[in-house]
Amino acid sequence: MSAAPETTIVPVSRPWLAVWTLSRRELVRFFRQRNRVIGAIGQPVIFWLLFGAGLGSSFRLPGGEESGVSYREFFFPGTLVLILLFTAIFATISIIEDRREGFLQSVLVAPIPRWAMVLGKVLGGSLIALLQGILFLLLALTLDLSFSPLQIVSLIGFMALVAVSLTCLGMLIAWRMDSTQGFHAIMSVFLMPMWLLSGAFFPVPAGASETWLQWGLGWVMRANPLTYAVAGMRRLLYVESPGRGLPLETPAMTTCLIVTAVSTVVLLAAATRIARRPVKGDLL
Repeated sequence: MSAAPETTIVPVSRPWLAVWTLSRRELVRFFRQRNRVIGAIGQPVIFWLLFGAGLGSSFRLPGGEESGVSYREFFFPGTLVLILLFTAIFATISIIEDRREGFLQSVLVAPIPRWAMVLGKVLGGSLIALLQGILFLLLALTLDLSFSPLQIVSLIGFMALVAVSLTCLGMLIAWRMDSTQGFHAIMSVFLMPMWLLSGAFFPVPAGASETWLQWGLGWVMRANPLTYAVAGMRRLLYVESPGRGLPLETPAMTTCLIVTAVSTVVLLAAATRIARRPVKGDLL
């Protein structure tokens, strides 16, 4: 009787080493592709400068003209979120490229838990988005605002939370995509409207709106999780400058933090769950 073949047990590697390696790989790829740096931060800065100059004279916050907020100040938090969105989304496009080049398949068959792969990609993309956001935050020095060290730390912490949420969203979309063209199409018809309806470009309509269209638009914006990311940025920017004023419909900071944190946890769990399901093209 022939002996039964031996079963080879592959040891599970240290998951946190895999997390660090994958996140570091994202950072190295980013800094080697300078066009990504320009594309992620250049367009939002141009938007901020052009719209701030073009709409500044006609902008009025609902509730009166005495708020003293220029359009550049109002649009600044929305531009900051747009930079986080662009950078996080562009970072997750690498999933499509990694699958096409075969790198993703090698990661999927490696003896590491799937959550380590997801967390490594998410942390790498989030760090890139956070670095770009901090770079843009320096332009806030050109505004008539006061900043305290605690305010800056709180703002960077909230930016990191938003960056993780948006990177998880990008990974959730990119995982089942087989082409970058399809990813850009989704970005045009879903992600950009999501940002436009976040209170970044114009305030959320007040509760007593004049038309049913404004009433419906207001409810859509209140149901948009990105609205609370923009509102949280706005409150943290103006916390030391109460005289600058805020839109009437700006949610409380506690509400913004809870909604953003819950959205981050849900999106991270969804990204981990979808990563456990192989798609067409994976060598599994």
